[in-house]
Amino acid sequence: MFFRKRDKTPAVTPTPADEPALPNRLSPRSPSEAIKPTAAPPPPQRPVRERGGLLARISGLLTASVVLAIAVMIGVTLFERQTKEPGPLPADKVVVIPPRSGTSEIAEALAREGVIAHTALFEWAARLSGKALKAGEYTFKSHASIGDAIETLSSGRQVQHAITFPEGLTSEQIVVRLNDNDILSGDINEIPPEGSLLPDTYKFERGATRQQIVNLMRAKQREVLNQIWLRRSAEIPVKTPAEMVTLASIVEKETGRADERPRVAGVFVNRLNKRMKLQSDPTIVYGLVGGRGTLGRGIQRSEIDRATPYNTYVIEGLPPGPIANPGRAALEAVANPSRTKDLFFVADGTGGHAFAETLEGHSRNVARWRQVEKARQTPAPDMAVDKADPPGAASVPGTASAYAPEGTNFAGGAEPGGPRPKAFDASEGTRLDPLRNKTFDLNSPKSVPVLRQP
Repeated sequence: MFFRKRDKTPAVTPTPADEPALPNRLSPRSPSEAIKPTAAPPPPQRPVRERGGLLARISGLLTASVVLAIAVMIGVTLFERQTKEPGPLPADKVVVIPPRSGTSEIAEALAREGVIAHTALFEWAARLSGKALKAGEYTFKSHASIGDAIETLSSGRQVQHAITFPEGLTSEQIVVRLNDNDILSGDINEIPPEGSLLPDTYKFERGATRQQIVNLMRAKQREVLNQIWLRRSAEIPVKTPAEMVTLASIVEKETGRADERPRVAGVFVNRLNKRMKLQSDPTIVYGLVGGRGTLGRGIQRSEIDRATPYNTYVIEGLPPGPIANPGRAALEAVANPSRTKDLFFVADGTGGHAFAETLEGHSRNVARWRQVEKARQTPAPDMAVDKADPPGAASVPGTASAYAPEGTNFAGGAEPGGPRPKAFDASEGTRLDPLRNKTFDLNSPKSVPVLRQP
């Protein structure tokens, strides 16, 4: 059996009379009665909210800040680009910035010298960099930018000048050389003691004073002397650093050849050990002219015999003080001299010296020197001034050796019956020979002994 399914559609609730009744789904409808869609109601409008004054200000400030930051970044980029652009300077140039110059004065000075083209840009760049610009003398590279110029002035790396003092100058000669330098400034308080300055090349900046150079030379001399004194040979006959400086000054004046200094020092050390007079020509000169340092001519016979505290042809041992300012090499030579038996030396015509252990060997060296001198027909440079001529034949008047007096004929001995010289070498075997007469004490105050005819 078939049963009809019961319709469970709920009954339509009647609508009020003022509202149209919804048609029954099962009732027939005409096309005109089709259901028309109803329009959705518009969304409710949001209420207008008024902004407070503080929020408006904050928003405006943020917007302005962003705009300003962008503008600043653009400006900084352009500014840095301009400060790094090559400058107008065509070649390297030295510019002196006067002391106590401000940023504006420095900018004007650089513009005058052609280093920069825009003073205002330089001033802004210098102030913004925060670097201190220092006065002085600087080298600016060609086409240096404003940034390069600021870096140069703030670094303090100024132009370095140099002044050189050759070994063997007296303190007075060094002061003259300092006064002749127009880059240094100021005066020297007093002439330094002889032998207290170290000859060398010293660098300085514009504005340095002459007294500063003197102080530096004295400090370097003390430093070097202390170092050399500590490593000296125990066999040298000098007991104090001051005596070592004195002997080194004599060595310095006797030879300018570095390879000869230890051997020349050895000659003088041997003579001191044997209590022989040093008989060094430069000591004669210093005894006559002092700090002037040079006669400008040859030594006369009368000057060899002239008694002065420095004349080692007359006094025993070392003079009372240095005769010049020795260099490091001369001090080293005295501290560690060559170990030889040499007692004599004479110029050899090549700028050096011939050494000998005996008077006979020395006389042969002198004879050879005489031949060289005659062949040249003009005095050699090392014998032109401030030297006593080596002895020649007895007939040559007015000649004397560094170690033997006039009248001694090295070629053939003393003339028979000839007068003995008034000054003589301690090695000649007279009663004043310190090897026989031990009363001469090299450590006693220097005095001029009475020289009599033997």
